[in-house]
Amino acid sequence: MKNILVTGGAGFIGSNFIRYMLQKHDTYRIINFDVLTYAGNLENLAGVDLSPRYIFVKGDICDDTAVEKSFLEYPIDAIVHFAAESHVDRSILGPTAFVQTNVLGTTLLLEATRRHAVRRFLHVSTDEVYGSLGAEGKFAESTPIHPNSPYSASKAASDLLVLSYFRTFQTPVIITRCSNNYGPYQFPEKLIPLMIANALHDKPLPVYGNGLNVRDWLYVEDHCRALDVVLHDGKEGEVYNIGGNNEKKNIDIVGLILRELNKPLSLITFVTDRRGHDQRYAIDAAKITQQLGWAPQHRFEEGMRETIRWYLDHQDWWQRILSGEYRHYYERQYSERLKKEPV
Repeated sequence: MKNILVTGGAGFIGSNFIRYMLQKHDTYRIINFDVLTYAGNLENLAGVDLSPRYIFVKGDICDDTAVEKSFLEYPIDAIVHFAAESHVDRSILGPTAFVQTNVLGTTLLLEATRRHAVRRFLHVSTDEVYGSLGAEGKFAESTPIHPNSPYSASKAASDLLVLSYFRTFQTPVIITRCSNNYGPYQFPEKLIPLMIANALHDKPLPVYGNGLNVRDWLYVEDHCRALDVVLHDGKEGEVYNIGGNNEKKNIDIVGLILRELNKPLSLITFVTDRRGHDQRYAIDAAKITQQLGWAPQHRFEEGMRETIRWYLDHQDWWQRILSGEYRHYYERQYSERLKKEPV
């Protein structure tokens, strides 16, 4: 039985990946290593915890002793590294935690990978490391990185560290850079679940600036399939972009949600823009498609309807989150913005 260490497996993409892998590969055991910060939620894995092929270890990737203990207890064949501080707005409020987790934590995992001769290290990164696009063009793997937020800068630094380990130590690493994910179990600070939750409560929907920022959207299950393909068939030392080919303006996403929920557009409230807000992301995923045969299967409108239905059917899940620490973050992030005219 192969042992796959998944860091950050209680988060949004990590928990979806664990569910996918346990269903797809019946000879794999998943060790979920997660410190359970505000975005780590074991409820995301309800039912999975009953599987004899799933093990949860509470630990911090910045704690070298805890990392080493897990590597000694469970001989690891491969690592899929999701664990990261990941929200741009929070990185603006407090950058230090992003450097600590995303840079130092990744370094400690790479060192453990070397010590224990792990056969594959898959580093899950983001298209945000490329920076911002104008009206034309797409990010290719050869696009120079140009991060514009503390979050994306910390991820770019971790990407460079990962690649340096391949060049310097021949560590068997691969990097993926995905576009914006959406789907079940996404923490409500992100655009789509935030807008769904606020609309269901008839609260203002805070939209940054003029709402014309563009993102490429990828259904989380399609992302999980891509990671599975790269884990097994990707070439060491390579970077693979993963995109949904769904470029959408933020304001159009919000409008779609309101229409699906039969809520008025008057709930939209334009607020002061995020500092350093990237204008447009677009992914060229030709490499993973041509070399590894992956392509997204979910049409955006279909995936959005599934996502909205999931949040409607799992209101207890996100209501508990909204009543906790997140409520204080939301007040800090949006209360003053909602009182002002956007700039």
